[in-house]
Amino acid sequence: MTTNETHRSDGVPAVDPTDRAAKVVLVTGASSGIGEAVAARMAAEGHHVLAGARRTERLDALAGRTAEAAARSGGSLRPVRLDVTDPEDVAAFVAAARERHGRVDALIANAGVMPLSPLAALHVAEWDRMIDVNVRGLLHGIAAALPVFTAQGSGHFVTVASIGAHEVVPTAAVYCGTKYAAWAITEGLRQESDPSIRVTTVSPGVVASELADTITDAGTVEAMRAYRAHAIPPEAIADAVSYALSQPPEVDVNEIVVRPARQR
Repeated sequence: MTTNETHRSDGVPAVDPTDRAAKVVLVTGASSGIGEAVAARMAAEGHHVLAGARRTERLDALAGRTAEAAARSGGSLRPVRLDVTDPEDVAAFVAAARERHGRVDALIANAGVMPLSPLAALHVAEWDRMIDVNVRGLLHGIAAALPVFTAQGSGHFVTVASIGAHEVVPTAAVYCGTKYAAWAITEGLRQESDPSIRVTTVSPGVVASELADTITDAGTVEAMRAYRAHAIPPEAIADAVSYALSQPPEVDVNEIVVRPARQR
């Protein structure tokens, strides 16, 4: 991919505002799983990525792995420590991208946690964590990026929800509730936004990731082993995000559901 990228005196890529081939893309939850795959894919396609997560050592490793592919395409990947539960942190994340590159083209709201358990287990702290990350984290991203997109007259929100936004299964009541909330918030954003701002929800089925590693309930851990037997790679979700972002400005891909062929 060729770009009209120039460089400032400090060597930081300054994207030509007339060049819409190379996008400035922010990815939350980029230290593993879907977020990691999306960030790597975007950088390899020639986009300028700010990869945000709390585990900065994982982000540094990701930047190292993607450096060669990003250089070939004219893209870049910058690791940024990010806690989506902190609204000031998220605002600074968006502001850093704008200051570094002059604009923000897409926010991929991917950060999420999934400590499943039966409601009767009363893991209230885990419920609160899911609400904080999966719902409040999304809202913090919208609050930070929406004014920027409005001022620019362009932008693209992509929310990584879940098949859990469309169905409820035992042990996943709270998780599914947060993902339905993410779907509903994103759909409301789509309806309220100016047509110059595109909004997409990607709802994955079972994906190979670390999400299930946060489960502390012993019975649920055992059940998840069988459930994850046919998990698809996170790169399949990165493909979906890439497709949505690559459409022309007049095309808004509203929702994509991606799940293993064996998942019903």
